[in-house]
Amino acid sequence: MQIRHIIAALLLGSVPLLGWTDSSDLSSLNQTRRVNSSSILGLEDAIARTLKNNPQLYQYRFRQRSLVAQRETSSLSPALQLGLEVENIAGSGEFNGVDSAETTLALSSVIELGGKARSRVGLADARTDRLDFERQAATLDLLGELTALFIRCRATQENIRLAEEAVTLSRRMLKTVESRAAKGAAPEAEVMRAKAALTRASIRLHALRSSFERQKVALSSFWGDTNPRFAELSGSLSVFSPSDDFTSLLQRAKKSPAIAIFASEARLKDAEVKLAQAQSRVDIGWQLGVRRFEETDDTAFTAGISIPLFSGKRNRSSITSALAERNAVDYQQADAMLKLHNRLFTAFSQREENTAAVKQFNSHVLPALEKALALTQQAYENGRYRYQDWIAAQEELLTAKQQHIEAATAAQLNQALIEQLIAEPLGTNYLPY
Repeated sequence: MQIRHIIAALLLGSVPLLGWTDSSDLSSLNQTRRVNSSSILGLEDAIARTLKNNPQLYQYRFRQRSLVAQRETSSLSPALQLGLEVENIAGSGEFNGVDSAETTLALSSVIELGGKARSRVGLADARTDRLDFERQAATLDLLGELTALFIRCRATQENIRLAEEAVTLSRRMLKTVESRAAKGAAPEAEVMRAKAALTRASIRLHALRSSFERQKVALSSFWGDTNPRFAELSGSLSVFSPSDDFTSLLQRAKKSPAIAIFASEARLKDAEVKLAQAQSRVDIGWQLGVRRFEETDDTAFTAGISIPLFSGKRNRSSITSALAERNAVDYQQADAMLKLHNRLFTAFSQREENTAAVKQFNSHVLPALEKALALTQQAYENGRYRYQDWIAAQEELLTAKQQHIEAATAAQLNQALIEQLIAEPLGTNYLPY
């Protein structure tokens, strides 16, 4: 129950992320995926379906197209303007009519100084760079949610099997108690209690099956399907990857998209500062044209320039604002690192705690309780133990198995969270981000 195949899908370009590729690009990966039955769903297959069809990831495709268009616009030079001006018409005296008109046809534009176009393009590139990290982080978050839900569904599936075992044990107990009651060796009250126990076990089994159906619908929604096309999930809750020490995990987490996005954000804010500084440089407006004098039937060329005054002073507030936002990024990154440390340490500690518990359950607790139940049942059938002793032994075993499932589930959930935070699979044989 790991997400190392998420890494294979996301990292190093082995499978392009949705939002940057058409769904057909995943066909080669899908061809390598095999399951024993079409009714069995594995985590790897669920991830492939999500990458291919999840609506949430499509937004990055359109955002990228928007940024590409914005970059093209940013690289354009100032537009040329064609102007027509007519003077000295419809006045009084000698300016009555159009005989004294002066008509000017002029071409004008602006000469940008200070590298404004280069700064605009740099800002557009920085936005594209940040979008790439946003895409990676968002995809890892989404697949982390998918993995967590898959693990919970798998846990429900294990609980269903445990509930089926409880029904089987209760049915066997009822049969034994009825047999002893028929011989006069057990009171009728024990038969009633055994029947009630069987009914309670059946109720729990029905509730778990209903819960599993709801979880299947929620799982299918990740790839846009409202009708689950699988009956069960594959995988084991009790198989764990070897883990590095916490210090190594923390160093790997610092390279994850969730942290790398702050470096991208810093580059974006630097680009905004450069653009604000460039906009402090004045632009020179120019105009070239030709003027016709109707009164003398003559023509002449015209030329002119315009320079805005005090533009640097007027732009100081924009520079101050851009610098403040740039400085805030460093503190945001420091805050994110603290939160990352806390989340990672909590997940690491809980994973270690629960994996150790699973090993103890497998090695000592469950074998001992299974043997105790068998001995207690045999003793009850021989009349040496009471019905309450048999019930207690059965409940102890079922409770221990429930605790085993809970510990394994908690370990898997924390393992999935660790892999999401470090954007790598656990263990030493991993693909570097």
